[in-house]
Amino acid sequence: MSLEGLAPALLIGSAIVLVSILGVRLAGRLGVPGLLLYLVLGLGLGFAFPDIRVSDAELATVLGYSALALILAHGGLTTRASQLRPVLGPAIVLASLGVLVSIAVVALPLVLLAGLDVQLAVLLGAVLAATDAAAVFTVMRGLQVSPRLRSLLEAEAGFNDAPVVVLVSIVASGQFGTAPWWQVAGLIAAEIAGGVVVGIAAGFMAKWLLPRLALPAVGLYPIAALALLIGAYALADVLHVSGFMAVYLAGVLIGSARRLPHRRSIMGFADGLAWVAEIGLFVMLGLFADVSRLPQALGVAAIAGVTLVVLARPLSALLSLAPFRWAWQEIAFAGSAGLRGAVPIVFAAIPLGLGLTGSELVFDATLIIVLVLLLVQTPLLPLLARRLGLDTPTGVTELELESAPLDGMSALVLGVDVPQGSGLVGTFVSELGLPRGSVVSLIVRGGQAQAVDEHSRIRAGDQLLIVSTEEGRDATEERLRAVGRDGRLASWLRPRPPQPKANKRPTPSHPTRNPGSLNE
Repeated sequence: MSLEGLAPALLIGSAIVLVSILGVRLAGRLGVPGLLLYLVLGLGLGFAFPDIRVSDAELATVLGYSALALILAHGGLTTRASQLRPVLGPAIVLASLGVLVSIAVVALPLVLLAGLDVQLAVLLGAVLAATDAAAVFTVMRGLQVSPRLRSLLEAEAGFNDAPVVVLVSIVASGQFGTAPWWQVAGLIAAEIAGGVVVGIAAGFMAKWLLPRLALPAVGLYPIAALALLIGAYALADVLHVSGFMAVYLAGVLIGSARRLPHRRSIMGFADGLAWVAEIGLFVMLGLFADVSRLPQALGVAAIAGVTLVVLARPLSALLSLAPFRWAWQEIAFAGSAGLRGAVPIVFAAIPLGLGLTGSELVFDATLIIVLVLLLVQTPLLPLLARRLGLDTPTGVTELELESAPLDGMSALVLGVDVPQGSGLVGTFVSELGLPRGSVVSLIVRGGQAQAVDEHSRIRAGDQLLIVSTEEGRDATEERLRAVGRDGRLASWLRPRPPQPKANKRPTPSHPTRNPGSLNE
């Protein structure tokens, strides 16, 4: 691209992004996912303006991998290790055994009914076996289902990209049918294990490094965190192990760190990049598709899509979750919530880049299936959750603690959001029992700063600003979480840390409520 073409390209790109952002509101009113509108937007632009279509399959795959790395990084950052741990076993089985079951069940009728070549049938089954991280993270976090079920499906989406991309690469290459099955299984296991090692190592290194950087600007912390995450993906890829697994696990460990500085800035930055990646990825895949070829793939897409939804996915969920004694309602929902999106389309572009005969049919059928599932499957999930009795009212959210270091003072500021239903609600500041060196300096209520005194009482929706020494940080967070769980009972259930010695008058341990107080 020349310098003269830069401005028009930026103008077109900014217009596409703005239209996509506005499309999110439109999609919500129409009851369809915004990801579908992005894909349709790309298809429409490619059909109306053939000159801007993406024709290089290898470039499409590279851009797709880059976007998936950013999406998985955001998904990992917003997944707590405490939520992932209880569903780790079922998620791994669903992302491994479930993938193999899905491939076999989808490929069989394609060979018997559609007369498809075995290699192409297995390839189509493989690209459809992976659930889409962007779709799962976007849709599941908007549903009111149990945290365990949501964490299972999100973890599956984070894990199953790793084995599927290896399977697709092997099937699309000349090794299909020649390499023994044990060699293929060993290669997949080695790549996944290597990705796990790299991701855990990068995550622990980031947890140690980020709080000690003492950077001169808040905006540098999100950049540092993202660099560490993308570095984990790149290092894993250089070592020929799973970069997707590495970046997701590294994100989980970083996001779960108790001492993550400027957490909100990091999460906000990652969320914005994930949205840009999702928009760019779906629009790019729409520009890459050839609309004129799609009618030829309708028959194959119908057989593969119906088999996937009716047989393959439910059977995968049943065989993977039944041994863990999950309830049949949860198994039924998991068997219906295998969301497909950009990931299968990106993986379907791999054989196109390799020049495999018949790969156009695999790509076109995958695109048709994804379009139909985004249009039909996703809007039905809330109704299905209600019918199965899995919808749950919004419960008490975990106490969020935001920290910002005060360089040169060996201190930091803790920001605490008080959710509805927290034990902090109704508690007087003097009843918090914070350790020595920590003090509530400000309460922000309804956007207005409130002075803090012995009569200050915490309400739902308040934001507390607490100044603490580095030494007292852990004890302060532990105390806040204890009061958040147990309320005033925390004073008896858990002993208070030593109180700071101050030269101010003592405050009563149980102050009387003053109806005329400013903060009452």
